[in-house]
Amino acid sequence: MSGSSRIVAVLGPTNTGKTHYAIERMLGYRTGVIGLPLRLLAREVYDKIVAIRGPSVVALVTGEERIVPPRTQYWVCTVEAMPEGMGADFVAIDEIQLCADPERGHVFTDRLLRSRGTNETLFLGSDTMRGPIAALVPEAQFVRRERMSQLVYAGSKKISRMPPRSAIVGFSVDSVYAIAELLRRQKGGAAVVMGALSPRTRNAQVELYQNGEVDYLVATDAIGMGLNLDVNHVAFSSLSKFDGRRMRPLAPNELAQIAGRAGRGMSDGTFGVTGEAPPLDEGVAQAIMDSRFTPMKKLNWRNAALRFGSIDALIESLEVSPNDEHLIKARPADDLNVLKSLSQVTEIAARASDPQSIRLLWDVCRIPDFRGISHAEHASLLEVIYGHLHERGSIPDDFMARQIRRIDRTDGDIDALSKRLAYIRTWTYVAQRNGWVRDESHWRDETRTVEDRLSDALHDRLTQRFVDRRTSVLLRRLKQKEALLAEVNDKGEVTVEGEFVGRLEGFRFSPDKSAQGTEAKALKSASLQALAPQFHLRADRFYNAPDTEIDFTDQGGLMWGEYAVGKLVAGAEPLKPMVEVFVDEAAGPEVEQKVQRRLQHFIDRKVAALFEPLLNLSRDEELSGLAKGFAFRMVEALGVLPRAGVAQEVKDLDQDARGALRKHGIRFGQFTIFMPLLLKPAPTRLRLVLWALANGLQEFPEAPPPGLVTVPVAKDAPEGYDTMCGYRDAGERSIRIDMLERLADMLRAEDSRGGFEAKPDMLSITGMTLEQFADLMKGLGYNAERGEREKVKPAPAEQPTAEAIEQSAAEETPAPEAATEEVATSAEASAEATESTEAVAEAPAADEPEIEVFYTFTWGRQRQATRGPRREPRQGQGKGKPRGKPQDGRGKPQGKKGGKPQGAKSFSSRPPKKEKAIDPDNPFAAALMGLKDGN
Repeated sequence: MSGSSRIVAVLGPTNTGKTHYAIERMLGYRTGVIGLPLRLLAREVYDKIVAIRGPSVVALVTGEERIVPPRTQYWVCTVEAMPEGMGADFVAIDEIQLCADPERGHVFTDRLLRSRGTNETLFLGSDTMRGPIAALVPEAQFVRRERMSQLVYAGSKKISRMPPRSAIVGFSVDSVYAIAELLRRQKGGAAVVMGALSPRTRNAQVELYQNGEVDYLVATDAIGMGLNLDVNHVAFSSLSKFDGRRMRPLAPNELAQIAGRAGRGMSDGTFGVTGEAPPLDEGVAQAIMDSRFTPMKKLNWRNAALRFGSIDALIESLEVSPNDEHLIKARPADDLNVLKSLSQVTEIAARASDPQSIRLLWDVCRIPDFRGISHAEHASLLEVIYGHLHERGSIPDDFMARQIRRIDRTDGDIDALSKRLAYIRTWTYVAQRNGWVRDESHWRDETRTVEDRLSDALHDRLTQRFVDRRTSVLLRRLKQKEALLAEVNDKGEVTVEGEFVGRLEGFRFSPDKSAQGTEAKALKSASLQALAPQFHLRADRFYNAPDTEIDFTDQGGLMWGEYAVGKLVAGAEPLKPMVEVFVDEAAGPEVEQKVQRRLQHFIDRKVAALFEPLLNLSRDEELSGLAKGFAFRMVEALGVLPRAGVAQEVKDLDQDARGALRKHGIRFGQFTIFMPLLLKPAPTRLRLVLWALANGLQEFPEAPPPGLVTVPVAKDAPEGYDTMCGYRDAGERSIRIDMLERLADMLRAEDSRGGFEAKPDMLSITGMTLEQFADLMKGLGYNAERGEREKVKPAPAEQPTAEAIEQSAAEETPAPEAATEEVATSAEASAEATESTEAVAEAPAADEPEIEVFYTFTWGRQRQATRGPRREPRQGQGKGKPRGKPQDGRGKPQGKKGGKPQGAKSFSSRPPKKEKAIDPDNPFAAALMGLKDGN
């Protein structure tokens, strides 16, 4: 190009506005070309120019993308794809310091030496290029631009303490993914930017960061090449990288290129290290802050004057050494290595026999190795492509369709999608080459569509894996101090801004358990702020809810439906429990007080309803003296008192006192003093809870199932548990105290000294077998003597005659005596059925008598006022006299009701006891008085 054009090298550190300056200069001309180092940056600049001038005059040309309107004025290209010989008014090369890059440096050096605009040429880059540019382009002018903001070294920071709006740099895919995963768990997520991403994926990821959905960016060194992001801090996770051949430490100027992304515009930035990266040397850190680096002396170069006479001539021309001291021969690039490999293939060598075929071979060899599988695999693919192009002049449509169809799948993980994107880039590159496919427009659209589809899928996978959208959305809204919209469905599931965050259980928020660590804290903080209005609405609804929606548990919990909203705690008195509410602090004191009042109202009403007889007893002001004291004991014991513990108090009560207490429903039983109304299941359940609270139990015992007369004795139960349940322990089982009193009434009629057997009614009310009943009686203080005897079978009934049947049928109703006999027969049948349960299992032989088991019960303790039936000694039984009853031949006691002899009289040596006054409140008082007067 003409050497008369103005050539300017605009040099300086990052954030000096060099690229922006070049765009302004180019738009001042009618035509222009700008070469950029990355496909990603080319797309960014293209979008900026389109926004200013419109898409009809702006072209985008990269290896895999070609947008060329008919009236193109401005060309935005990657450096490798810059068109030659266009004669544009303006030409700019960005990041010119890449002339020293081992892999791509020769391309940038070629543009430095040969690309010129007819009016103006700009070279943009680091100040380290001043020497080589001055030596190789003597006519160039230099403009130094200073950084618009300060860059400060911040030392080492843990990833967990990384400040918001930070970019963390890794130099491998694995390290980038590992850092992003850590940030997701601790900070809510991170965007991922790598050079291997398609522009569409990269832009979508950058958008996540730029719009504040995430505060962290994890990237490779690709961000150092002019990508303009709002980054405040750059942290290096490593200070070395693999350059394609070996791991090497990064030079200070390379670190500065990346660190300079922090603090865009007039905003200051910081840089540092994190992870396993050691702290920067003080001198290196200072050099980065001052932008002072060792000047470049040698630039990579490869001969551009290629000879296409033969493959060997082409290879030889590519390996020519430079003749300038500022240039060094570039190491063999991938394209040269592939050319050498294909030249050894006989078929390729035969095809490439003329300059046109050799030029085509060289163009095919310059297809980048996007897949990165292996050199041999890449060479094999290019061999196939060259064969099609040379033989047919283009790649067959069916071949292209097969290759694209295999790649066009969006299933799989991040790695699978990344590989498919790399594969489709090869065919995108092929479709962009003029003349390589028959229908260029169709295949460019086809490959672009597949790439976009894969890019979107990859963006989704990256976001799903490395971004917790829920947390990031909430944090962004919190940071912007916007009101958060929370919704709670009928299942208690809470969504904030459409994101599921947890459950509202009563008045406590339970965050989603999948969130952990810092994420969980942020989630709960944001959720509680959004839930504030919901707490108030729920509290109002709860306060107006009927008592039927509220209940207490056997452990003292207070439930509103399925949600725990509080618990009972001990109050000053057993019948006055207090309430402790379960309300999140974020709900506020107003909600807490409202819930507290409602629950207190509920339990107060529940106690008043279930313990009404007991409360009436406690409020009876007419009670006085011993009756008042005994009433206090009953209230304190929640309506159930074992008689043994208050024997003396009961004995001291006169008939008037007892009558006053009986008016309140108190029953003075032989074993227990109780209120029958309080033995129902509902009062019993609440009594156990109140008793457990008053006694400070950590674990509350549960009430027995309702409706059972006896239950197994609860092992390891607290003392007094059976009484509070309305039962009394006796042997291996506990018997309900009201049924025990009925049994005591039956036992009172028996001869407990001489001995008696269990009656069918006794077994019936207890629902026990004879063996179980014997164990029960032992528990009540009786001796149970087991015996066996021959079972007496009832005499067989005579077959009725026909006359008897007719006479029976003629009678409409049975005589009273007959009815009595039927009942007696029924009772005998019941007794026989009971006895049969204890009989020997095997039926005896016909000639052997059937044996039955029976028990004889006698009182086995010292006679006490409240334990066991009290009877006067029988006639003829004194000291030294035998107590046994006369037995008949079958071993049964003689006589009825314990074998008392017919017509026997009882005598006593005691003086006659003073008769007690008849209780006027006794319902039989009038009859008793009449009998007394009659005597």
